[in-house]
Amino acid sequence: MTLEILTSDILSPVKHGFFTRRGGASSGVYAGLNCGYGSSDQSEIVTINRGRVAEAMGVAADHLATVHQVHSDRVAVLDEAPGGETRTADAMVTATPGLALAVLTADCQPVLFADAEAGVIGAAHAGWKGALDGVLDATLDAMEGLGAERRRIKAAIGPSISQRAYEVGPEFLDRFMDEDAENARFFANGDGDRYQFDLIGFGLNRLRYLGAGEAQWIGHCTYSDEERFYSYRRSVHRKEADYGRLISAITL
Repeated sequence: MTLEILTSDILSPVKHGFFTRRGGASSGVYAGLNCGYGSSDQSEIVTINRGRVAEAMGVAADHLATVHQVHSDRVAVLDEAPGGETRTADAMVTATPGLALAVLTADCQPVLFADAEAGVIGAAHAGWKGALDGVLDATLDAMEGLGAERRRIKAAIGPSISQRAYEVGPEFLDRFMDEDAENARFFANGDGDRYQFDLIGFGLNRLRYLGAGEAQWIGHCTYSDEERFYSYRRSVHRKEADYGRLISAITL
């Protein structure tokens, strides 16, 4: 099966892709394009999958840059491939051609950034914690540090968990309300004391508030489309032992 690569019109002409799970070599619960060394999948199979992604992005396998993601607001500024996941961060920026920045997700937001005129790109892994703590803010700041202009930066959010599938408890709501009472708009009432959280709406609102030139979600809920996407939350609900990781990448 060939790779399926979703794209965003606003990032054109910068080469990028939000890869689905189609076209990979993994099997079992990881069936498809699992690109996460942090999973319990066979590492040599993950390497094969990543090699297919690198080829599709037009870069050497060792120029597909990823970091050790920890749900933080840390950004790695790269001018060369880091040599494996030796850097701890949840976003990367670069102005170096031939280097593809890639983030791994399985419900969290993969966000790809580009100022095509300045030749500066970024990629962020933005789950609820990273987004609340400022990983999107930090990515835009770091891009400006490389010469980008915020008003020209386009940001596209890839497949992520949708509000209808994202049930949270009252303590989760409290954390967002403590940050800003206006965050109530991203919560809908659920069953009992539960709420439905709009992670994508929160991310889009944050990007627009921060002054990004344009921001969009390309659509697709990771939880509800098992054939195309891995989902951490779906795996928990099914009591599966593990789950695959999707990859999203951008290069100059």
